Amino acid sequence: MAKNQKKKEIKTNIFHRRLGFDYPRIKKGRGIYLWDSNGKKYIDAVGGAIVANLGHGIKEIAKDMERLASRFSYLHGAQFITDDMEQYAKELCQVAPKNLSKVLFVTGGSEGIETAIKLAKQYHYDTQNKKKYQVIRRAPAYHGNTLLALSLTSKEGMRRPQQEYLLDFPAIPAPYCYRCPFGKNYPSCGLLCAKALETAIKKEGPENVSAFIAEPVIGASIGAVVPPKEYFPLISKICKKYNVLLVMDEVMAGFGRTGKWFACQHWNFEPDIVVVSKGIAGGFAPLTAVFCTEKILQGIKNGSGNFSHGFTFENNPFLMGVGYAVLKYIKKNNLVRASEQKGKYLLKKLQELKSLDIVGDARGLGLMTALEFVEDKKTKKPFARKQMLSEKIVQAAMKKGLNLYFAVGFVKGGDGDAIMVAPPYNVSFKEIDLIVKIFKEAIIEAKNNLK
Repeated sequence: MAKNQKKKEIKTNIFHRRLGFDYPRIKKGRGIYLWDSNGKKYIDAVGGAIVANLGHGIKEIAKDMERLASRFSYLHGAQFITDDMEQYAKELCQVAPKNLSKVLFVTGGSEGIETAIKLAKQYHYDTQNKKKYQVIRRAPAYHGNTLLALSLTSKEGMRRPQQEYLLDFPAIPAPYCYRCPFGKNYPSCGLLCAKALETAIKKEGPENVSAFIAEPVIGASIGAVVPPKEYFPLISKICKKYNVLLVMDEVMAGFGRTGKWFACQHWNFEPDIVVVSKGIAGGFAPLTAVFCTEKILQGIKNGSGNFSHGFTFENNPFLMGVGYAVLKYIKKNNLVRASEQKGKYLLKKLQELKSLDIVGDARGLGLMTALEFVEDKKTKKPFARKQMLSEKIVQAAMKKGLNLYFAVGFVKGGDGDAIMVAPPYNVSFKEIDLIVKIFKEAIIEAKNNLK
């Protein structure tokens, strides 16, 4: 919210994280559209927080949810199993990277990241590498809001109030070619951003490093940043050299969003652990899948014998059933292929907006795209954060009936403005044209209102 706007006192018993904000009261949704209590129509061009990957109001999935709820209320994941749960896990692993044959289900993305990091740590512990605990992260990065996940996150605004609770994990620069942290140009850069991992492992001591965590396509911390094609194969080689597990955070980028089932499948390498959340259940239910290799599972089985971790709704049959319904729906309607095709069209349309004098970069993969805004294109000088450009663009778009998602504060010093566009996979080409048209109008309006 812009600083010059007065906060409203909203009478509600709900504790909203955005205090003093007047939320539209949504009554129904269908496809990429939402309608509020006043009859206003919104295009949900980001599926909320890039979650509603199939859009809204899908009766086919709603019927499956009703059937699931009528069978039983709750089964403990450490006590029972069902045929549907087994089949869902089997079919998920069939679309996952080939080396990932085991999957554990929890609820939120932060839970999934916590699970992945603890899984890596216990694997090393049970394979007689008890000193391996350190996790190397990247900056910028966002991995979640629980304390361990927040410790891996670079967003200072989120970290600052909880700083005393956070672990001091080492960080290397993210592969952000538009603003190369080493002042180089790709491909003559020599992939210093990837080689920085080996330097960090040596500094911490290979005997102390458990895992390296990264988003294959960087999400809300920068806005749809895609690495060079050689980046992850080199990262994987370094990890294998030092017995460091490679953890892929696909909470946002996974499950068809980038035009492949898993974003890491765009490159030739094998991750050890992958976390997929958000769109894996289409927003119909909270579900997260943590995939790992048979090697990790056997390491723990032959060591302590049990993964010392768990949640109440771990491997929950209802949540997994919703996920299974979403998986079948995506397959039936060939929506991963649709994401690839429509993503190319969307990025092409967004690249046309680079004609605007404040649009510095248009980027993305599949239906995970973004624009970055700059005050000066030649120098790539960002707008001062106090101008709150991204927020003003999002507000202008919302007034015009378009919901977008911003990423801010990723440039050194806390500046930086980007806005993500990530519509549902079943968006039409005409709807993409309309999204980009309204987005352009909002950019021009917000820019003209800057002081």
